Amino acid sequence: MSFKVTVLPSGHEFTVENGQSVLDAALAAGIVLPYSCRNGACSTCKGRVVEGTYEGGPNSAQIISEEERAQGYTLFCQAKPLSDLTIEALEVRMASDIQIRKMPSRVMEMEKLADDIMLLKVQLPSSEPFRYYPGQYLDFILKDGRHRSYSMATPPNEANQVELHIRHTPGGAFTDHVFGVGATQMKVREILRVEAPLGSFFLRESSKPAVFLASGTGFAPIKAMVEHMIATGDQRPVRLYWGGRRPHDLYMDSLAREWEGKLPDFKYVPVVSEAQPEDNWQGRTGFVHQAVMEDIPDLSNYQVYACGAPIMVESARKDFSEVCGLPENEFYADAFTNAADAV
Repeated sequence: MSFKVTVLPSGHEFTVENGQSVLDAALAAGIVLPYSCRNGACSTCKGRVVEGTYEGGPNSAQIISEEERAQGYTLFCQAKPLSDLTIEALEVRMASDIQIRKMPSRVMEMEKLADDIMLLKVQLPSSEPFRYYPGQYLDFILKDGRHRSYSMATPPNEANQVELHIRHTPGGAFTDHVFGVGATQMKVREILRVEAPLGSFFLRESSKPAVFLASGTGFAPIKAMVEHMIATGDQRPVRLYWGGRRPHDLYMDSLAREWEGKLPDFKYVPVVSEAQPEDNWQGRTGFVHQAVMEDIPDLSNYQVYACGAPIMVESARKDFSEVCGLPENEFYADAFTNAADAV
């Protein structure tokens, strides 16, 4: 049985087939609702059901408060209709030439950036331009059909090559292969199947100053955004806060420092949460989103772009809005969990 979903305030409609989530059906119909992880680990796809009944799924209860659930809020990547629905959600306007498609890719380069981080460069088909927004991600499609998501760390280019920063998850179906743990070792020239571009995390056109907030390999999509800004001459004020447990987690620290000389109003603030005496760390310590709050207590006229572990993203979303006055619709995020590779 299928159900009709009407989106407010746009009035757009789409059909959800039996077993589909609201988000998957919307994307299939060309209606882009905000989304990131697609597995219920973040709240990017949170929206409100105004009318109708639905099954929210187990993750909704973990991410969304009981009070919000009583008001009809749910995660659209998990919600499955039990009747026709009317929902409230801000649609994301995408350029007409940005189309999600499945395609082969070839590994062109592998470089260890740290003991547990591998840089991959993959070549996508050159028969037609690969269009995407800096900040979006791709999925590797494994042989058994499972997907593994990684942010693209470079803006679009004529060569149709993308850079990815892969953190090793011990026991992970994909990352063990990348790092040569177990029976197989990824090799240059290897062919992988991908689906891309995905996600609603990208730099919006605005004159507002921006805070880029990253933890770990959440730096990858931020890198794509900054390199796009440099290439296009975007001169909006930017403050980049990049957090890691130890200094070596900031695996492209020197590159981030170089950007201060390439953009007119750019400042980079590295933050380490678990520095050890042997690190001889002289910089900022603590939680990375709290460093933002210390430096910019009033975020009411800012945009924030946050990428990294869900706990960091959700803490920043809550605290920036409640304490620093950031408008909720100016917080853009991509949350992910490395543990997803193990399932």
